Amino acid sequence: MSKLVGETSSKIIAGHAFSAADIVAYQTDAVVSKTVIDEDQGTVTLFAFDNEQGLSEHTAPFDAILFILEGSAETTISGKRIPVNMGEMIIMPAGEPHSVRAVQKCKMLLIMIRT
Repeated sequence: MSKLVGETSSKIIAGHAFSAADIVAYQTDAVVSKTVIDEDQGTVTLFAFDNEQGLSEHTAPFDAILFILEGSAETTISGKRIPVNMGEMIIMPAGEPHSVRAVQKCKMLLIMIRT
Protein backbone atom coordinates (compact mmCIF):
# COMPACT_ATOMS: atom_id res chain seq x y z
CA MET A 1 0.00 0.00 0.00
CA SER A 2 2.81 2.43 0.88
CA LYS A 3 6.35 2.52 2.08
CA LEU A 4 6.83 2.63 5.84
CA VAL A 5 9.66 4.76 7.16
CA GLY A 6 10.33 4.07 10.82
CA GLU A 7 12.80 5.12 13.42
CA THR A 8 12.97 5.39 17.17
CA SER A 9 12.84 9.01 18.21
CA SER A 10 15.89 10.37 20.00
CA LYS A 11 14.29 13.84 20.43
CA ILE A 12 11.76 12.77 23.04
CA ILE A 13 12.98 13.08 26.61
CA ALA A 14 11.03 11.43 29.45
CA GLY A 15 9.67 13.99 31.88
CA HIS A 16 9.53 16.79 29.29
CA ALA A 17 6.46 18.00 27.39
CA PHE A 18 6.46 17.75 23.60
CA SER A 19 4.01 18.22 20.73
CA ALA A 20 3.17 14.74 19.45
CA ALA A 21 2.17 16.06 16.01
CA ASP A 22 5.56 17.77 15.62
CA ILE A 23 7.51 14.54 16.17
CA VAL A 24 6.56 13.02 12.79
CA ALA A 25 6.63 14.77 9.41
CA TYR A 26 4.67 13.98 6.27
CA GLN A 27 6.53 12.36 3.40
CA THR A 28 5.13 12.12 -0.14
CA ASP A 29 3.38 8.80 -0.86
CA ALA A 30 4.53 7.33 2.44
CA VAL A 31 3.69 6.41 5.99
CA VAL A 32 6.24 7.71 8.49
CA SER A 33 6.46 6.24 11.99
CA LYS A 34 8.41 7.12 15.10
CA THR A 35 8.43 4.91 18.14
CA VAL A 36 7.99 6.76 21.42
CA ILE A 37 7.91 3.73 23.74
CA ASP A 38 8.80 0.13 22.91
CA GLU A 39 8.68 -2.03 26.01
CA ASP A 40 7.57 -5.57 26.86
CA GLN A 41 4.38 -4.09 28.35
CA GLY A 42 3.39 -2.14 25.22
CA THR A 43 4.21 0.34 22.51
CA VAL A 44 3.43 3.95 21.69
CA THR A 45 4.01 4.98 18.08
CA LEU A 46 3.38 8.19 16.17
CA PHE A 47 2.45 8.02 12.47
CA ALA A 48 2.18 10.55 9.63
CA PHE A 49 0.18 9.32 6.61
CA ASP A 50 0.25 11.10 3.27
CA ASN A 51 -3.16 11.36 1.56
CA GLU A 52 -4.62 7.91 0.72
CA GLN A 53 -1.74 6.07 2.43
CA GLY A 54 -2.29 3.57 5.21
CA LEU A 55 -1.61 0.30 6.94
CA SER A 56 -2.95 -2.81 5.23
CA GLU A 57 -5.29 -5.21 6.97
CA HIS A 58 -3.75 -7.19 9.80
CA THR A 59 -4.57 -8.50 13.27
CA ALA A 60 -2.92 -7.80 16.61
CA PRO A 61 -2.92 -9.97 19.73
CA PHE A 62 -3.84 -6.97 21.94
CA ASP A 63 -6.32 -4.08 21.82
CA ALA A 64 -4.92 -0.96 20.17
CA ILE A 65 -6.02 2.64 20.66
CA LEU A 66 -5.78 4.95 17.67
CA PHE A 67 -5.98 8.72 18.29
CA ILE A 68 -6.07 11.15 15.35
CA LEU A 69 -3.90 14.24 15.98
CA GLU A 70 -4.39 15.92 12.57
CA GLY A 71 -6.54 15.26 9.51
CA SER A 72 -8.83 12.29 9.17
CA ALA A 73 -8.63 8.56 8.54
CA GLU A 74 -10.85 5.62 7.87
CA THR A 75 -10.41 2.45 9.86
CA THR A 76 -11.85 -0.85 8.82
CA ILE A 77 -12.50 -3.32 11.62
CA SER A 78 -13.79 -6.77 10.66
CA GLY A 79 -15.08 -5.35 7.36
CA LYS A 80 -16.85 -2.32 8.91
CA ARG A 81 -15.58 1.10 7.75
CA ILE A 82 -15.40 3.72 10.49
CA PRO A 83 -14.32 7.35 9.94
CA VAL A 84 -12.06 8.84 12.62
CA ASN A 85 -11.43 12.58 12.60
CA MET A 86 -9.00 14.94 14.34
CA GLY A 87 -9.44 14.73 18.10
CA GLU A 88 -11.23 11.37 17.94
CA MET A 89 -10.03 7.95 18.96
CA ILE A 90 -11.07 4.37 18.35
CA ILE A 91 -10.23 1.07 20.00
CA MET A 92 -9.30 -1.70 17.58
CA PRO A 93 -10.10 -4.99 19.34
CA ALA A 94 -7.52 -7.73 19.67
CA GLY A 95 -7.77 -10.53 17.14
CA GLU A 96 -10.07 -8.66 14.73
CA PRO A 97 -8.72 -7.78 11.28
CA HIS A 98 -8.27 -4.04 10.89
CA SER A 99 -6.66 -1.46 8.62
CA VAL A 100 -6.14 2.31 8.55
CA ARG A 101 -6.21 4.65 5.53
CA ALA A 102 -5.75 8.43 5.45
CA VAL A 103 -8.78 10.16 3.94
CA GLN A 104 -6.60 13.27 3.94
CA LYS A 105 -3.08 13.72 5.30
CA CYS A 106 -3.21 12.72 8.93
CA LYS A 107 -1.11 12.12 11.99
CA MET A 108 -2.05 9.60 14.62
CA LEU A 109 -0.90 8.16 17.90
CA LEU A 110 -1.15 4.38 18.27
CA ILE A 111 -1.05 2.85 21.75
CA MET A 112 -0.91 -0.89 22.33
CA ILE A 113 -0.83 -2.29 25.86
CA ARG A 114 0.13 -5.92 26.18
CA THR A 115 -1.93 -7.77 28.77
